[in-house]
Amino acid sequence: MAPPALPIKCKAAVAWGANQALVIEEIEVDAPQAGEVRIRIAATSLCHTDLTFLGVEQLQFPRILGHEAAGIVESVGEGVDDLKVGDHVLPVYQGECGKCTPCKSQTNNLCEEYWPFLKTTMMLHPLDQKSRFSITREGRTQPILSFFTSTFSEYTVVKADCCAKISEEAPLDKAFLMSCGVSTGLGAAWNIANVQKGSTVAVFGLGTIGLAVADGARIAGASRIIGVDINPSKFELAKKCGVTECVNPKEYDKPVQQVLQGLTNGGVDYAFECAGKMELVVAALESTQEGHGKTVVVGLDTPGSKLILDPTSLLCGRSIMGCVFGGFKGKTHVPGLVDMITKKEVVAENYISCVLPFEEINKAIDLLKNGKSLRCVLTMS
Repeated sequence: MAPPALPIKCKAAVAWGANQALVIEEIEVDAPQAGEVRIRIAATSLCHTDLTFLGVEQLQFPRILGHEAAGIVESVGEGVDDLKVGDHVLPVYQGECGKCTPCKSQTNNLCEEYWPFLKTTMMLHPLDQKSRFSITREGRTQPILSFFTSTFSEYTVVKADCCAKISEEAPLDKAFLMSCGVSTGLGAAWNIANVQKGSTVAVFGLGTIGLAVADGARIAGASRIIGVDINPSKFELAKKCGVTECVNPKEYDKPVQQVLQGLTNGGVDYAFECAGKMELVVAALESTQEGHGKTVVVGLDTPGSKLILDPTSLLCGRSIMGCVFGGFKGKTHVPGLVDMITKKEVVAENYISCVLPFEEINKAIDLLKNGKSLRCVLTMS
């Protein structure tokens, strides 16, 4: 029998306060408890969700952000029988207990055990509700809070139910894409909207998620995929991901929804809001066809933001729906999505803008904030 795991010291990028630069610190990561695994992170990346919550003044700090990553299981806690040391995994914020009604459903991925914890924006540990991270300064030890799967650390601890075991053939520095952004976009097109062959699609916001929506719509057989963004530098790459034409709202003197209605004889069949701005949800909704148009809200606006709609936009037969992780279940579906990267059915290179050492995470944040990066791979030494 292997000896029990011990706490381990490592580097992590700690958020000490809202809107502050992350600080590379030496922290201590506890051994995994019952039902948990500790993962050595090989590659992680930034998602706009991390930046959104970094800017929330009400959030408690210090905290370790991050939730897009790939790594290798370093140790396992008691009762974990489906993962072992050395397994290649993606830690995924969308847990899957496999026993509750949603987990057994074909149409619901909000696990009854993990969804309530996810809504607190922390990957809480039901065993004792304590973070597995701490830091010692001047002889004083204090806990560091977690966030989803807290992958801005060389090691992290998550529930085994929040790990997707993937093929060892999959490159970890590309597989991580399926732990959040790309999988969410693909699933929004496939699982939430159910984009049909020959249909018309509008994608508002051509960041990572928007491009993945376009990719998903392309694979589903959509005939027209219109990308909407105010940054024309994104248009060339968008066309590699399936976008057939691009619209820059700044080039028109009327609302973009009217532009799209004119381009599509009354509106598109499906619209996706991927920029995380409530005013664009309204534009997306009104850009769809009356009678059957579907709008999917994929982007995350600042918590507390309000959506104000003209009710007639819905009474005419349009619909609007939300999307969590593209409707995918982490353990069940993510391994197959990673295989799509390995088989080049999804081209990972389209989403990766740069590669930096983990210590340069603040540079990666600046690139993302300034619209100069999609996914920047942060590699651990």
